Amino acid sequence: MAFPPQFLDEIRTRLSVSSVVGRRVKLIRRGREFVGLSPFTNEKSPSFTINDDKGFYHCFSSGEHGDVFTFVMKTQNLTFPEAVERLAEEAGLEMPQQTPQDIEQAAQGTRAREAVEAACALYEQTLTAPEGRKALEYLQGRGLSAETIKRFRLGYAPGGNVLKSKMMARGMKEDVLLETRLLSPGKDGRESFDFFRDRVLFPIFDLRGRPVAFGGRVMAADEQPKYLNSPDTPLFHKGQLLYGLALAREAVAQKKEIIVAEGYMDVIGLAQAGFQNAVAPLGTAMTENQIELLWRMSPEPILCFDGDKAGRAAALRAAERALPLLKPGLSLRFAMMPQGKDPDDICRREGPEAMAQVLTAALPLSDIMWRQLLAEHQTDTPERRAGLKTAALAKAEVISDGTVRDQYRYLFQERLSELFRPPKAAWGTGRSTGPRRGGREAYGRPPAPLPPAPARRIVSDTTLARRTRERILLATLLNHPGLTDRVEERLGSLTLADSRLDSLRQNALMHIAQNPELDFAALRAHLARLGFAEELENLLNSDVYVHAAFAREGAPLDQALAGWEHTFVLCQRADLEADLRRAELELAENPSEQAFAAFKALQDQVRPVGEEDGEDLGFSEAKS
Repeated sequence: MAFPPQFLDEIRTRLSVSSVVGRRVKLIRRGREFVGLSPFTNEKSPSFTINDDKGFYHCFSSGEHGDVFTFVMKTQNLTFPEAVERLAEEAGLEMPQQTPQDIEQAAQGTRAREAVEAACALYEQTLTAPEGRKALEYLQGRGLSAETIKRFRLGYAPGGNVLKSKMMARGMKEDVLLETRLLSPGKDGRESFDFFRDRVLFPIFDLRGRPVAFGGRVMAADEQPKYLNSPDTPLFHKGQLLYGLALAREAVAQKKEIIVAEGYMDVIGLAQAGFQNAVAPLGTAMTENQIELLWRMSPEPILCFDGDKAGRAAALRAAERALPLLKPGLSLRFAMMPQGKDPDDICRREGPEAMAQVLTAALPLSDIMWRQLLAEHQTDTPERRAGLKTAALAKAEVISDGTVRDQYRYLFQERLSELFRPPKAAWGTGRSTGPRRGGREAYGRPPAPLPPAPARRIVSDTTLARRTRERILLATLLNHPGLTDRVEERLGSLTLADSRLDSLRQNALMHIAQNPELDFAALRAHLARLGFAEELENLLNSDVYVHAAFAREGAPLDQALAGWEHTFVLCQRADLEADLRRAELELAENPSEQAFAAFKALQDQVRPVGEEDGEDLGFSEAKS
């Protein structure tokens, strides 16, 4: 809705920028301004300033600038209307009502919210009363602390019609209790009755942290249904909310990451273990609205589903649902749980460190789709290989955004080429591999496969070169953390072909940024604790030093930087050349004007590679 300017000005008058920011940032007055450490970056010297007279803040380290509404939006992941509503409440102002219908609708919404809040409070009180003892013991048996139970406002719905009798005794109207589905309508002329009875209750909050619905769980393993959830009501639409989001928003804003688990207990268990940036869908498959809501919080949410068949199916459904919606920079990652385990199990039995390792190893959506394609298609005949190729390219066509669709098409084509490439041993060895005339071998065994076309050999060599260069870039940084300021942005823009090394790259950059004075030994120890010991061992004791002596730990820093810079340039050039080859193949298969224009544009970008740049793809550029 549009807000009257006078209303916004009144909020600004009642709430100074420093009073709102001061709840999150320790401020020191300097003259007519306040200064403090930036809430947007990890800094040691204050560069964040506030000027109440002018009504704005400015962060010199990140460039963030705005007023009181902008600050609340940025730090709490709120939309502008949500920020206005929250600040108006703090300022003691009623939200403006524009029409009589708006006023009546607001009044109905207020009555419904009051009813659900009263029910939530009653369920909380009942949990700690004698009749709630069994439910409390159940929650304690699941390892939940009193603090966690209070934070999530867990409760107990007693048997019978206790809620109905107590709510109506307080003057609540039956039609309001029916509208919010706290009561179920009786059938065949019978009276209405409590919707939730003899269940542990998990309140579901809207984005402002107000209860709007409930999920109820039985305590006996053999009772059905195991979970009973509120149906949709005027206050609650399960496809548009996520369980735990109101409580997770601040943690998400701080960590720039959001975890999506499968159920209520997973979210609560993760939060208690320190992962307070966790949410869950509400008893249904992920919806488009929920995916868009997640992307408002984080560009690559991590979906963390149970390690059973149902969990894997849920992950695949989420991937399929997200595929058409993908946009540059917006995707999903998937942390695949060990068989038979869920996040709550791992946090309680193995500890937060084990859970952190699972999250660190999360796979990109593209890997999930590729694995599913391989699971669904055999490749032992030309026809089946053609079927896999057709299915893979059709999967890419589902993506609406043209840029992302092209990248998926290129990725699938590259993986198909690698998958179908004959082994190197079959390539020309100088000997005849065909059957001898008149000899037994003419019919005793099938002929050896033909050597691949030269273009495929080039693709293979280039792929190998790219992977080696990526390992050189990463090894150089690990051995020389002092290079971070010079290479961080460019290394951060790469995505390494090896998903585990890519996770290692992300964690290394993050830890160095938080600890600028870090040395090699401390960095290696930290990464090993995160579960990357094997990757470090393979990387730092591999043959990369044969190609790149500058990457070694003892190499002079200026040589390490020069070698890193040169290797990065070659990586960029290799990407362009690979894109050019794919465009050439596309042009051969589909000789359209659009395909020619794409090929020509890439051709203009790729200048001839001279011998000094490693033309033979033998990595001579990395030798020292």
